[in-house]
Amino acid sequence: MTESPVGVDYATVLLNDTFQATLTMVGNASNDSYVSELTNATTTQRDWESRFTLALKTLAVTTIIVCAVFGNILVISSVFRYHRLRITTNYFIVSLAFADTLVALLAMTFNASHMIAGKWLFNQTVCDFWNSCDVLFSTASIMHLCCISVDRYYAIIKPLEYPTKITGKLVAIMIACVWLSSGLISFIPIFFGWYTTDEHLMSRQKNPDVCEFVVNKPYAIISSSVSFWIPCLIMLFTYYKIYVEAVRQEKFMCKSQMGPAMMHNSARNSTDHSIAPNIHAPPHRNSHGDDPESGQSTPTKRSINKMKREHKAAKTLGIIMGAFILCWLPFFLWYVSISMCGDYCYCPEIVVEVLFWIGYFNSSLNPIIYAYFNRDFREAFKETIQTFICCCWRVPCLQNERAKAMHFNCAYRSAQDIGLVENKYVRD
Repeated sequence: MTESPVGVDYATVLLNDTFQATLTMVGNASNDSYVSELTNATTTQRDWESRFTLALKTLAVTTIIVCAVFGNILVISSVFRYHRLRITTNYFIVSLAFADTLVALLAMTFNASHMIAGKWLFNQTVCDFWNSCDVLFSTASIMHLCCISVDRYYAIIKPLEYPTKITGKLVAIMIACVWLSSGLISFIPIFFGWYTTDEHLMSRQKNPDVCEFVVNKPYAIISSSVSFWIPCLIMLFTYYKIYVEAVRQEKFMCKSQMGPAMMHNSARNSTDHSIAPNIHAPPHRNSHGDDPESGQSTPTKRSINKMKREHKAAKTLGIIMGAFILCWLPFFLWYVSISMCGDYCYCPEIVVEVLFWIGYFNSSLNPIIYAYFNRDFREAFKETIQTFICCCWRVPCLQNERAKAMHFNCAYRSAQDIGLVENKYVRD
């Protein structure tokens, strides 16, 4: 009896189905393995990118913190170590450097830990302390610059009133008012909860590992006005007046320097054309009894030199103020806009971090500006660093340089004590 064709068909179909199922299982396994490998490769690449980005962030913020602390401590120590830097304006600079140092130690460090860890590592009390320090020292910095602009305004616009009005006592009162007013708009409203909304206070209780500085509209207007906008307007006004007066005084200096030169040339020409000049005659002296040929200083020359020094000081401090405004203006524009329109003004987190650290970077800029534009500070920085290295590592070559610098300083002070050298703030 022959085999039924139906049975053959059933067996063939069964074998085909089994073969297809096996191929499908193998194919699915291969696809799953490929997808898994691709996913692992993508995850590994993202991990490396995130680690590289985190390393760059850590390096950048660490550099800013170290430079801010080292540079501002160098400013403070230089002013206290060297007598020629102890002038009225530099007391404001010392207080400003102290504020910048505290910004690096008490504000930047917390911000860096929050950014690197990706979450807030402390409790809400420390969060309030961080926000208070941030507001306090930022406000103190720009208020110090405002005081410096007023100091330069009186020194250049009203030089006769400057010694009687800008005294050491007044400077101390101004510095005390700066720190007191900065504390009143920082610690008190933040620790009492006046700065934020009720919704944010409830959110803080539910999310203790989150530290956000969410402010209400009244506090945003008041704090930004006191911390930035009003002092900026004062600085812009004073430096506009200083610029106008500096242009006028430069024209006066040019006329003062060209006048005696023309008179001297005409007198020399007339002497050359004379028939019998008296070579034994005493040299000509001006009304003040000074010999122009000997190069001795006259009152006019002393006033011109004083104007030049004041202009250089105003230029240096103007650059400092310009750097401060450029660093903090983007942050305060964001701060006011986000406080006014709330959730409608969305800003990526990375942009907020960049704005914060651009403002922080200003605390590292001021010592660099002093060292570049001010010869006295530059020499003081160099000698202070050499002293530190010699005390720690005892480098012979630097010890010799330090001895020369100390000899020069002693000679400078001795000459200054007997009135041969005039106390200068900025030199060529």
